[in-house]
Amino acid sequence: MQPLDEQYYNRLNEIANAIQDAPALAQYLEEEEDELYNELRQEFEPMLSQIHHEVAANAPLQLVTCEKMLLEPVFEGLYLPRILGYAVLRGEINDQYRYVRPNDHFKDILLAICQSVHFEQLKKRIGQSIQVGFALSSDIWITNLMSQIENKRIRYFLQQQKNDRYRDQKDRLDLYTRYSNQFRHELYYSADFPKSRGEMKANFSALRQFLLKRFEVGGDNASFKEQIRNFLANKDFHNSDEYVEMLAVFGNFMPLTESEQVEFSAHFARERKSYPGFEIKYLSFLAELYQSNANMTAENDERVAKLLDLKVSDRISELYRIATKIHSLGYVHPDVIDAVQEFYNNHEGLSIESKCVRLIILNYFSRLMGGLTEREYADYFELNKIFNVYIHIFGNSEFNQAVEKISMRYVQKLLLVYIDKRGKDYQDIKKFVSTQFLDMGFLDDKEVVEMFKTRRKRRKSEEG
Repeated sequence: MQPLDEQYYNRLNEIANAIQDAPALAQYLEEEEDELYNELRQEFEPMLSQIHHEVAANAPLQLVTCEKMLLEPVFEGLYLPRILGYAVLRGEINDQYRYVRPNDHFKDILLAICQSVHFEQLKKRIGQSIQVGFALSSDIWITNLMSQIENKRIRYFLQQQKNDRYRDQKDRLDLYTRYSNQFRHELYYSADFPKSRGEMKANFSALRQFLLKRFEVGGDNASFKEQIRNFLANKDFHNSDEYVEMLAVFGNFMPLTESEQVEFSAHFARERKSYPGFEIKYLSFLAELYQSNANMTAENDERVAKLLDLKVSDRISELYRIATKIHSLGYVHPDVIDAVQEFYNNHEGLSIESKCVRLIILNYFSRLMGGLTEREYADYFELNKIFNVYIHIFGNSEFNQAVEKISMRYVQKLLLVYIDKRGKDYQDIKKFVSTQFLDMGFLDDKEVVEMFKTRRKRRKSEEG
């Protein structure tokens, strides 16, 4: 957690003073009418939101410091419900949809709200956030939090937000997904960079989450480039899985000056030579990036490939050589298809480098299909031949399922547009699906019939 820049600190102080001088506040404290507090919100929360978003975009390592400042009573609880939601989602969760470690920042904000003289106003906007935060937390953590609340009425309100339904992992997943979707276009992540190997081992997963989210959403990440460089320069961190991932992040996503490119190349060459698990770890993390980050494109592979010594005989060189050919000529080029076939013949299908190649091809498919309009369905019919070629090259069920999902999504879009069952477009689509999807194993005969079956409309007498 970094200290807040003076510019943000001063602006927040100016807003705090303005809040205290606001006629609406004086009148609210005297009359305690909901409308008067809402006037304060309408006047000042947009200002607080603007500063919060600026810090999140330009100085994310200062974000928690910014939010802690907003807990001061002079801000009269304004914007606290919003940052409570950010704190709930910022906490790192495991595959059981529980917090990896206690979410103390969530607790601090919630306690500030509970101790606020404006609690009755604030509680109207925090129920869902508390429900999600409690669902992700342990019973012991919740019990300890409750013990710090003296007011029985407030404690009862909190207890009402703890729902036993969310003891079930599937229900927790559904709740978390619905809630996080409300914030999917916002920047709210923050993290601390470790200073020692012990700190790195304990807290790297949270830092990793922060970095991957930042690069997924996009934006200016120059404010923490120096921290990444310091991390990579720290000898205590060398020869570790965490170091490999940070190196991959630095090379794939950060714009580098010439001197920084030299720096990256030196780090990569050293670790490549000295760390026994480097090849597998780097390629495994690269596969994760291909799979989860829509911003991983040809540009990332080309940038890293230029910084590596591809004369080194290892899996990394082999992958970047085939990736460079795919990106330069295009995956539909006959020479590329032959090269991928040869690469695949010389590597086990379940090897990590083979998985990376499949994901590179799949990402091309996904981006292409994502931009294809319903009018261009004839182009899709032609492109499907290429999909089929790669399906036969790879012989991989996971790849097949992904292509099937992309294709089915597009066909469903077509059937929403071309609804005239006697029309040429509809008949072309039906003919294509009835033959190609059967051959490719996407559908069986029964499923094809079901897809194109005419739904009989119920008569009024039947409806009655």
